[in-house]
Amino acid sequence: MTARPIRRALFSVSDKTGLVEFGRFLHERGVEILSTGGTAKALRDASLPVTDVSDYTGFPEMLDGRVKTLHPLVHGGLLGIRGNAEHEAAMAKHGIQPIDLLVVNLYPFESTVAKGADFETCIENIDIGGPALIRGASKNHTDVTVVVDVEDYQPVMESMSAHGGATTLELRRRLAATAYARTGAYDAAISAWFAGQIGETFPRRVVVSGELKQSLRYGENPHQQAAFYVTGDQRPGIATARQLQGKELSYNNLNDTDAAFELAAEFDRPAVAIIKHANPCGVAVAGDVVSAYRQALACDPVSAFGGIVAMNRKLDGATAEEICKLFTEVVIAPEADEAAVAAFAAKKNLRLLVTGGMPDPSAPGMTLRAVAGGYLFQNKDNGRVLESELRVVTKRAPSPQELADLLIAFRICKHVKSNAIVYVKDGATVGIGAGQMSRVDSSRIAAWKSKEAAEAAGLAQPGTIGSVVASDAFFPFADGLLAAAAAGATAVIQPGGSMRDAEVIAAADEAGLAMVFTGMRHFRH
Repeated sequence: MTARPIRRALFSVSDKTGLVEFGRFLHERGVEILSTGGTAKALRDASLPVTDVSDYTGFPEMLDGRVKTLHPLVHGGLLGIRGNAEHEAAMAKHGIQPIDLLVVNLYPFESTVAKGADFETCIENIDIGGPALIRGASKNHTDVTVVVDVEDYQPVMESMSAHGGATTLELRRRLAATAYARTGAYDAAISAWFAGQIGETFPRRVVVSGELKQSLRYGENPHQQAAFYVTGDQRPGIATARQLQGKELSYNNLNDTDAAFELAAEFDRPAVAIIKHANPCGVAVAGDVVSAYRQALACDPVSAFGGIVAMNRKLDGATAEEICKLFTEVVIAPEADEAAVAAFAAKKNLRLLVTGGMPDPSAPGMTLRAVAGGYLFQNKDNGRVLESELRVVTKRAPSPQELADLLIAFRICKHVKSNAIVYVKDGATVGIGAGQMSRVDSSRIAAWKSKEAAEAAGLAQPGTIGSVVASDAFFPFADGLLAAAAAGATAVIQPGGSMRDAEVIAAADEAGLAMVFTGMRHFRH
């Protein structure tokens, strides 16, 4: 028989959402309810009869509540196999009553850590009895129903209503799988926090966990399945964003939007980044958002079609109206005013996301990439080069305007796929070369696209004339630098460190370029 009636339930929850309604449903069907502490009080306050676990076991809660459900009468009631003669005899001998339903959500360890609590407070919010109960009930899911998420109250009530107070084996298996995932994620959060507390960046074992936020129609391509999981990190971005309008976000939308927002966050002044296929096709820093958008779009308006637009300021009506002139997939901003929302209302498919804030680009973090048989972990690239850290290596030093543009260009370069070349003029990109096997090809492609954009706009010369150029890694030969000079660049920023640095510096001097070394590389693969 796959249906198992529920006659006795044990409740111990920190999240009281829906507790009273669920408890009342069970009470009306004659289910005996056992409970602990605050959960029992909440049920009693709703006039529902409850038996305290301490009264049930005859053993008081002790050690500041650390010991309350760790008792054979509780665990035996969850683990005893119904219909097993040996188990039933042992339960009868020791007065162990079956517990058919376990409802537990764990001490709020993750939220306690997120609030910045001290070490001892975090330790006290590590649940011991809860995971033990959950694992025991889940192991015995053939007979026991286990619920760890409030959203699963409803499926249990529906099953009991449809099956005379019983749950189906199919439901119990699904709930057991959910329960094991919850305890696994809980332990993962604790181990990650503990490793951080002792300064261990890469511990012997690491567990990756997440909570399903959205099932996606497909992945990068229609034949791939995909889903979006969130980790609970409160960093503002796509995981915390509210979608104000537009159709469902796709896998590629989410990936590109994340790239765009992280790039826009790099700047203190108003900035806009336009992304296509995870690469920027236009970025600008200006006095206001609408000016930044216009300048970013001018870099490569052809590639910007169907792209992602991110900004680091509130989206206003004027900027929204400009964005509406070109087909755009997603717009993400920390906020949006009423005029902006109204401007987008006619664009039913355009997704508008607001995050409530900007991420800190200098904050520590980890990145993860799957490879065959494992994962590659690394620290997030939060490196930022300051003006004081630059080393002038050419006869001519950059002018103040060149220096300002060089720093902007190098910061953008960090977000462009290698080999990356970025031309900037007056705070805006005027040419971007990305993802080429040869750095000289990236230089040439960026210059070619700049020339094409200038011709389309009816300009007399490409934007690269009088610009500065950034390279994410050193120039291994002088040819990439000379290609930039031929495009009209007057100053260069690069990490340095090549065996041929002297040759490259000499070529820069001969071309009249100013060049600075950063000592920091920004590969992005």
